[in-house]
Amino acid sequence: MQTVAFWVLAVAAVGFGVAVFVVDSMARATFALLASFLCVGVELLLLDLDYLGVLVVLMMIMEMLIMAVFMIMYMMNPGGLMPMTMVHNNRGALVISGAVFAALVTGILLTPWPRRRGTVPADPTFSVGEAIMGPKMLVMMVIGIAILATMIASVVLATDRGRYDRPPGREGGAK
Repeated sequence: MQTVAFWVLAVAAVGFGVAVFVVDSMARATFALLASFLCVGVELLLLDLDYLGVLVVLMMIMEMLIMAVFMIMYMMNPGGLMPMTMVHNNRGALVISGAVFAALVTGILLTPWPRRRGTVPADPTFSVGEAIMGPKMLVMMVIGIAILATMIASVVLATDRGRYDRPPGREGGAK
């Protein structure tokens, strides 16, 4: 059952990835990309990579929703729903992507892959995190909080009015 779910999600992820370039609006492309990333996140959960799976799902939901909000705010067409083409220089893009795909497949097939040495760790996610971050995990946690504080401060400083500032004559405003 898990194998079937994995392959169904894999096909769905690729299908939604293709839909990003087939649909005719930026908003639809954004949500197709979100669906593709959600399929990948659930696949990571199926592979017992709980932390990475939840991280991908949460990050992609927030990232794509923020992208959709900014498209609605700043695009010339309201909501990004007016028809438009999502591909530029179609012939050149096909040639380049075909060449890159062929090179990657050739590299995969011709690379002498090493055999596993040792045993699988009890907690692979912890082992990967330790290998990548090592003793720098505390620094990254502090940087994350600093980035969040910077985002909040920039929003607060960007507003020209406070919470209770209202034009005169409106309820609760200064007269």
